[in-house]
Amino acid sequence: MQIPYPRADGPLNLLVDSTGIKFLGDGEWQARKHGVQGRRQWRKVHLAMDPATSDIRAVEFTSSRDGDSPVLPELVDQVPLAEPIGTVTADGAYDTRRCHTAILERDAVPFVGRSVPRTDR
Repeated sequence: MQIPYPRADGPLNLLVDSTGIKFLGDGEWQARKHGVQGRRQWRKVHLAMDPATSDIRAVEFTSSRDGDSPVLPELVDQVPLAEPIGTVTADGAYDTRRCHTAILERDAVPFVGRSVPRTDR
C-alpha cells in the first residue's frame, strides 16, 4: 500500500538507523526485585526517515541477531522509484559495499559512517 507523504522541495534525504524493542521478558526493576523470570527477547526496527517532514518513509523488522547493513537496500527499495533520493545518511554499521551499491543505484549520495561521500565502492 502506498501512503501519500507531504514532500519538501527537491530530492528526498533519508536518515537510516535501527533500534531494539523488547517484547518479552522482565524489566530491570522487576528482575532485581523478584529475580530473573526468563530471557528477554528483542526485535530490531530499522527506519528510514525524511528529516524535512519527520515522516518515517520505510521500516523493516528483523530479529536481534540480524545486522543492520543487509536491511538498507530493502529500506531504499520502499521509496517509490518516481521519487528521487538525494542523500542517504547512516552510521558505520551500514558502511558496506552492498549498502553503497544500493544507494548509488538510486543516484543518491551516501553519507555512511563518515562525513565525506564515498563513491569508490
